[in-house]
Amino acid sequence: MTVRAVEVIAEADVVAYHSARHGRSIARSIAAKHLRADHIEEALVYPVTTETTDHPGGYRGAMEEFYTEAAARLAAHLDAGRTVAVLAEGDPLFYGSYMHMHKRLADRYPTEVIPGVTSVSAAAARLGTPLAEGEEVLTILPGTLPEEELTARLASTDCAVVMKLGRTFPTVRRAIERSGRLDEARYVERATMAGERTGHLADVEAESVPYFSVAVLPSRIDAPAVVRELGEVVVVGTGPAGPLWLTPETRGALAAADDLVGYTTYLDRVPVRPGQLRHGSDNKVEAERAEFALDLARRGRRVAVVSGGDPGVFAMATAVLEAASQDAYKDVPVRVLPGLTAANAAAARAGAPLGHDYATLSLSDRLKPWEVIAERLRAAAAADLVLALYNPGSRSRTWQVGKARDLLLEHRSADTPVVLGRDVGGAQESVRIVRLGDLDPAEVDMRTILIVGSSQTRVVRRGDGEEIVWTPRRYPESPQAES
Repeated sequence: MTVRAVEVIAEADVVAYHSARHGRSIARSIAAKHLRADHIEEALVYPVTTETTDHPGGYRGAMEEFYTEAAARLAAHLDAGRTVAVLAEGDPLFYGSYMHMHKRLADRYPTEVIPGVTSVSAAAARLGTPLAEGEEVLTILPGTLPEEELTARLASTDCAVVMKLGRTFPTVRRAIERSGRLDEARYVERATMAGERTGHLADVEAESVPYFSVAVLPSRIDAPAVVRELGEVVVVGTGPAGPLWLTPETRGALAAADDLVGYTTYLDRVPVRPGQLRHGSDNKVEAERAEFALDLARRGRRVAVVSGGDPGVFAMATAVLEAASQDAYKDVPVRVLPGLTAANAAAARAGAPLGHDYATLSLSDRLKPWEVIAERLRAAAAADLVLALYNPGSRSRTWQVGKARDLLLEHRSADTPVVLGRDVGGAQESVRIVRLGDLDPAEVDMRTILIVGSSQTRVVRRGDGEEIVWTPRRYPESPQAES
């Protein structure tokens, strides 16, 4: 308890506290030695402690009625001129029952809230380990969240505390394990109180876990190194730009990695973490990069190979899997995590041009002959597919866009809408809609993706003047089908 909390109890006429039906109150037991014989005590007894109730309004209805009645009892003392101290375990406004009194009374009576020591801080102190350090992000979660939501949030954060365990413990444990963090998870029960227990969460039996316990994923900085005989390679995509485009699973994999391997431009999108090694290289050494990552994993390192966009779309997943197919690496675990592709990002910015069937092609002739590219462009155009064209041009490749435009004009109207998405999600984002006949190769570079509409793709100018492009999901029936 803080000094100010002791002072407030000493000055109070009435001391109120919450308890279950058995009448015992942890908050009261903490403050017991500061209570006087002449204190008026108000025990605010919960009608239910689980969601099982025969109240006509269900659990929420029962609790709403209880808080309204409890606030009325405290208001009666305040109206009589008495000073009321409401005891709250931990901090009054941190997952505490007092907040329900505060909402009902603070606008009617002078109120002072005394901050307290939360179970989060107490747990970290008892574990004797930093909870969060430097630029790390601490996430506090209620164990009552659905398992999928817990898993996603645990995977994407640096440090975490999961509260309200008890009957939720099996779900919380599974979520921590699914997020790949069971080895680092700690357990604290009744921190700073009688019956305190700490340990590794993986060793705790579910039947022994009370409500007043927390799971802790402490700071990773300076954490003991995990010794593994064999590591793993996880191939991840950063999306077309920065952190807003990352999935929770990808965030978790990047944070958990011992080593990051990738094209330097993509590595620069990933926040620097103490103790994590970064191995940047040129974008034309994909095979060497893949083997380097697999060699690290063979030595017990947990490696994240970083791509832009989705790693399986013209990116590093293929290079890694090709190398991993060699006998030397066949025992190294490899996972590929999906990411947001440039085509999807640009399409969303423009509207919904990929709303019907579409094909994805790369215009780069570095790994395949232009003749193959041209043949595929003709086939996709003849099939009236929307086209997402990656790698349209660079400093050394300036003619492909013009050739592609001319090929497509053999099958498409010059009025066909084309989306030019450049640096989508980045600081220099530009998304424009032009006619296929007006497509200028000089306006296209390696950071641009092209989406070429089908015969059905439409451009509409909205009331605010903005143009949107979309492809209907319904395709018109052919005359043969109608007959």
